[in-house]
Amino acid sequence: MTSLTSPFFGEFLGTFVLILLGDGVVAGTLLERSKSKGSGWIVITAGWAFAVTMGVFVAKAFGSADAHLNPAVTLGFAILSSDFSKLLPYVSAQVLGAFLGAIFVYLHFLPHWKEAHDPGTILAVFSTDPAIDHRMSNFFSEFLGTFLLMLGLHSIFYSGNPGLESHVGTFLVGILVWSLGLSMGGTTGYAINPARDLGPRIAHFLLPIPGKGNSNWSYAPVPLLGPLLGSSVAAILIGL
Repeated sequence: MTSLTSPFFGEFLGTFVLILLGDGVVAGTLLERSKSKGSGWIVITAGWAFAVTMGVFVAKAFGSADAHLNPAVTLGFAILSSDFSKLLPYVSAQVLGAFLGAIFVYLHFLPHWKEAHDPGTILAVFSTDPAIDHRMSNFFSEFLGTFLLMLGLHSIFYSGNPGLESHVGTFLVGILVWSLGLSMGGTTGYAINPARDLGPRIAHFLLPIPGKGNSNWSYAPVPLLGPLLGSSVAAILIGL
């Protein structure tokens, strides 16, 4: 066992892997001259599902038994347990891991950025944006997706299924995320995770990508607040 194990480092490294693989599949699908360009939504949703699965395995291996990788999930379980002591360290680790994961996506696809001429495509590699910009509907999509994510996580791990707190449960989390992406992700790109959107959006803002355009900060509250509210409402419902 490596000495680099702690709940903070597990959340950090797990979220790093989540974003490196998740934003990576988006980059491969969208960026010019990528061999996987144009492979489509099925590939993107599958890539994100596998990214979540591997991120959870990494987080657990490096010290986070919770492996939340998501501030909304951390908040939801804090509400359920009435223990908010993990909130600040976990969320800090998750946002930092997401930011660094996005930096490594940029480095991995380094020669492709000069071939990308659409600012919207570049931003889509890093963060989410709506198919139709209707903020109330966009907010509801993020709220509902994260509400279902929290219900699914509770059902997998805590609702009379103690045996699933193992590798099987981790694979089911990937299937849950895949299902959410396939069924509900077409409206906003299903952030359902404030760190997943915020960390890479900060990276997009800071990175020297030619012609990248703005980082659309006016939309950023939607994938931040929608998931937090969705998980909170789900936690309150579960706790009734």
